[in-house]
Amino acid sequence: MSLRVFVVGGTGYIGQHVVRELVDRGHEVVCLARPRAGVDGRMDEYAVRAALGGAEVRFGDVTDDGSLRDDGFRGEGFDAVVSCLASRSGAPADAWAIEHEANERVLAAALEVGSERFVLLSAICVQKPVLAFQQAKLAFERSLQDSGLTWSIVRPTAFFKSLAGQVERVKAGKSFLLFGDGELTACKPIGEGDLARFLAECLEDPAKENVILPVGGPGPAITPREQAELLFELLGEKPRIKRVPVALMSTIIGLLSCGGLFSSGLRAKAELARIGRFYGTESMLLWKDGRYDAEATPSFGTETLRDFYVRILREGLAGQELGDHAVF
Repeated sequence: MSLRVFVVGGTGYIGQHVVRELVDRGHEVVCLARPRAGVDGRMDEYAVRAALGGAEVRFGDVTDDGSLRDDGFRGEGFDAVVSCLASRSGAPADAWAIEHEANERVLAAALEVGSERFVLLSAICVQKPVLAFQQAKLAFERSLQDSGLTWSIVRPTAFFKSLAGQVERVKAGKSFLLFGDGELTACKPIGEGDLARFLAECLEDPAKENVILPVGGPGPAITPREQAELLFELLGEKPRIKRVPVALMSTIIGLLSCGGLFSSGLRAKAELARIGRFYGTESMLLWKDGRYDAEATPSFGTETLRDFYVRILREGLAGQELGDHAVF
């Protein structure tokens, strides 16, 4: 059945694939986007329309109630809303403004026009909410569950993009950097196309209604060391690996935090460093019975990390830019 779907965050990494998947499934899709979108605002209105082909694109500001209602929803009815909103930096102010407040505005507007369903792209890392963006995501998850709408909260593990940050440095002859011995963490990364299909299915599958849905990609969990070995294997090179002590990152965080007492810029850098340490020391797997459980982490899709590495080594990293989330 064709649905009328309102999408926010459609110009993001996952959002573009979600829009394409919804259009391909025959849904009528309307997207609200900024006039300058993408990493560092590189996409103008023409580029946004090209990226979201098949959808109606409306330009406005999701953080402004008036623009959201007048430029976005326009008082029209929508069967469902899909939010792929995510803050660019993860810094506290940005996280609360986007992950929580903007989503709250979208939810309120959806209720006003009588929408019945809401699909939220969240993240599995909210299982241990020690960072501002995780707390902001969780706060909105609770609001959505209490809204009275039919909801689906999707918590993917690692995106393939997040495991591509060192590809260029390795191709340039540098070492692959690992926290500790590279065995501290593991994940079941999922491709953007597979995740988009999973999100789209939330509008069609009753089993995905009113539930929190952790999801990873196909195959066994993989550690950072195994990622490095895979990358060098595909390049036909002997592994070059350099260890980064976790204590070093903690020291950097401490120094930036001290500087942050006097500089908002350093405070933001300290938070980014905390995010880096979190991902370097916590697995992106389902937390169950006091431990990360790879076997209990659901798998979905067909594209593996090996497939992804082969693709970007052949085609390049266009569209996989980490932007403010880059650590190495």
